[in-house]
Amino acid sequence: MKILEANGAQIPALGLGTWDLRGDLCTQIISEALKTGYTHIDTAIMYQNEREVGEGLRNSGKAREDYFVTTKVWPTDFSEGTYQAAVEGSLERLGLDHVDLLLIHWPPKSGTVEEWARLINDVADRGWARHLGVSNFTVAQMEAISRCSERPIVCNQVENHPFLDQTRIRETCSRLGMALIGYCPLYRGDGLFDHSVVREIIADTGATPAQVVLAWHFHHAGSGAIPKTATVSRLAENLAALDVSLNAQQMDALNGLMVKQHRLCQYDFSPEWDPV
Repeated sequence: MKILEANGAQIPALGLGTWDLRGDLCTQIISEALKTGYTHIDTAIMYQNEREVGEGLRNSGKAREDYFVTTKVWPTDFSEGTYQAAVEGSLERLGLDHVDLLLIHWPPKSGTVEEWARLINDVADRGWARHLGVSNFTVAQMEAISRCSERPIVCNQVENHPFLDQTRIRETCSRLGMALIGYCPLYRGDGLFDHSVVREIIADTGATPAQVVLAWHFHHAGSGAIPKTATVSRLAENLAALDVSLNAQQMDALNGLMVKQHRLCQYDFSPEWDPV
C-alpha cells in the first residue's frame, strides 16, 4: 500500500469512501475491503453509518493496528462541549477508543479559526484522535489553521478529479507538509470514463477506466483518493490502480482535462473557492 507521509502522519493513499453506504451492505463492504487489502476507511458523522462501519471493522477480523480510520465532524458542532460530545458519540458508534484522523468536515460559519484549532487540539489531547486534518478548506483557511493549531494539520480532503483544477490546493498542501486526499475521485464515472484521453490510455495500458483515473491521483506527489463503491468486485479493481503506471505524456493529457472546472459538490455552506 502506498503511504503518504504528511506532517508525521502515515496515511494510506487509497482509502474506501463510505458516503451513502448504509445497513448490511455498508458492513459487508467495509469487512471485504479490509480483507481485500485496504487499510484506510473514511466515514463521517454526517454519513450516519459509523455504527455499520464499526461493525464492518470488527467483522473483518483485522487487528486495530492494521487499519486507519478517518471520520469528520460537521461544522455546526464547533462549540465548546458540543464538539467534544460529537467526537465521543462518533467513537461510541465506531466502537473505537480513537480514530487515526479527525477532520473538520467543512469550514464552520461561526467562531474563529483559533477556536476551531483549540477544539480539535483538545480532543487530540484526550487521546481521541491520533492526527488532525481539515476538509474543503481554501488556501487561506489551510494557512490560518496551520498557524493556529498546536498539533500539525496533516491533510486537506477536497473534491479532486481530472475535471477540476486543484493545483493551488495541491501546491499549498505540499508547502505546508500536508497530504491532499481526493473525494469524488472518479467524477462519478460518467463523462470522464468515456473521454477520448482516458480511452486512449486504457488502450495503451490495459487498465480499466477507474484504474486510469485513480492512478492519475496517485502519480501526483502527496495525493491520495477515497473512491466509494457498493460493489465487492470493484474493491480489488480499485486497489490494483496502485500498480498502474502512467508516463509523463499520459499525465499531461489527463491534467489537460482540468480546464473543464466541473465541481460536483457546491452547496450554500461551501466556502468561496480559490480562483484558478
